Amino acid sequence: MDDREAYDRLDSTASSPSELFEHFERWSADGRTYRLLTDARHGVERGTVVVERTGAIVRGYPSVSRILTLETGVHAVFDVDETIVVEEKLDGFNVRIADVGADGPLAFTRSGYVCPYTTDRVRTLLDLPEYFTAHPETMLCVELIGPETPYTTHDYDGVDSNAVRVFGIRDRVSGVPLPVTERRTRCEAYGFPQPRLFGRGPPDVAAEVVRDAVGALDAAGREGVVLKAANGAPRAKYTTESQHHAELAYALSLPFEYGRDFLFSRIVRDAFQAAECDDDAALEERAQDLGESILLPMVETIRRVENGETVGERHTVRGDADSVDALLAHLRDQSLTVEVVDDGCEDGERVVEFVKVAESTTDQIRHYLDGGTRDE
Repeated sequence: MDDREAYDRLDSTASSPSELFEHFERWSADGRTYRLLTDARHGVERGTVVVERTGAIVRGYPSVSRILTLETGVHAVFDVDETIVVEEKLDGFNVRIADVGADGPLAFTRSGYVCPYTTDRVRTLLDLPEYFTAHPETMLCVELIGPETPYTTHDYDGVDSNAVRVFGIRDRVSGVPLPVTERRTRCEAYGFPQPRLFGRGPPDVAAEVVRDAVGALDAAGREGVVLKAANGAPRAKYTTESQHHAELAYALSLPFEYGRDFLFSRIVRDAFQAAECDDDAALEERAQDLGESILLPMVETIRRVENGETVGERHTVRGDADSVDALLAHLRDQSLTVEVVDDGCEDGERVVEFVKVAESTTDQIRHYLDGGTRDE
């Protein structure tokens, strides 16, 4: 496929193919060459991929806005007579699965890279050949969840290692989603697990559905909800107090890896939710929890560095030996320092525990512990 054909199929706002494709990067892996868009440009989503050998296009997943004040936010985002579908938002690793050639279905990250480990897992966990034989023009939007993933780890009932949830089906080129009802029916037909459905209705009803769902999810330490139009387009997300605090605790356990925008955005979310939902007693409890999520993880990390321990993101993965090797190589290709802590075998699978070393945090803390000063 030449640039003009790809440009026409992507339907961007760029005035010419060169104006669009100057923003794409060329990337090679396993003998395949891709062009990928690492930032949204000219109406084309981040993570959009053009496979050079086959000409296949995999559209990026759109960014989804966040509601900070539930009651007014739902009415601002949706029309008064619009049907809103409320589904669970899962804390996992978001990929798009597409069959783009003879190599079989591949898992593309939000940035557009092929993740070899996630590709292996989704091929194991889902019956993809049967699905893509019938629906080759689509892509599955999937969350990889569980305590054994190389990216985001979170405990879910009934998930001992990792699992997938299909939260969307889209046209691979245009990105147009399948309506929610059709998507849920199709996934059920193929045995594809999906996120929990809490309910649907107009804005007034949906706001109450969200309020009830978030209360239950918060008590369980889960992330939140996504609000979608009936046509399948995600319009907004709303997260729980426990998720705000968990993300802050995680970021502040690696305090020099995450920027101020990351930290401030979580505090803002929590503040607006508290202003809308909390009485004085609940606000006092939230404030204490927030403070603990900020201070305690950072102090723990400082003490670990002082004791000479390695700090970073710790993960455990399992699978066949080749897929685990490919994953570690993929992570190192992303300029990450990966330290393998344990490498063994369990039930015929290779099980590896590793740390993505937080070099900035380690170096900065060591500098201050050694008497270094900070300009402020």
